[in-house]
Amino acid sequence: MIKDMLREAESQMKKAVKALENDLLTIRTGRASPALVERLPVDYYGTPTALNQLASISAPEPQMLTIRPYDPGSLRDIERAIQTSDLGLTPNNDGHLIRLILPPLNEERRRELAKVVRRRAEEGKVATRNCRRDALSDLREFEKEKLISEDDFFRGRDELQELTSRYTEMVDKIQERKEQEIKEI
Repeated sequence: MIKDMLREAESQMKKAVKALENDLLTIRTGRASPALVERLPVDYYGTPTALNQLASISAPEPQMLTIRPYDPGSLRDIERAIQTSDLGLTPNNDGHLIRLILPPLNEERRRELAKVVRRRAEEGKVATRNCRRDALSDLREFEKEKLISEDDFFRGRDELQELTSRYTEMVDKIQERKEQEIKEI
């Protein structure tokens, strides 16, 4: 019973860490990456749609992204979505595709991005702790209903804390790695 609960908690923590990794992919570093704009919401005929569903995105050069829409009529919508996003990029539209030139990051922008990374990493840690809290309440419920002994409760609580610590360290490592990417010139 405790093992099942721990497996479920670990599964939830893995999902929280994976969500953080996917979220951090959208934060700009020194190099152009299609992941930067893939999930950008575009108002396509009144429906918010991810950019990667409307166009092919590629990085032909280290500092450039090209976006080729499947439907040429959506070119203006894509351009508007990029301009209104917080990416700070100006799209160049030639009628067939959009080019995004990524200027080098200045020091102030690097610090802002590092703050965003730290904030999102903290949100990942909070999600991990929420998984721990839920699992701990399940353990308390098991003990209250006499499904497990008091010793089993304390053993399970300690294992849960070890699990939480391990995933919190993972979040810290992901944060450090992303901050290093941002600081690279």
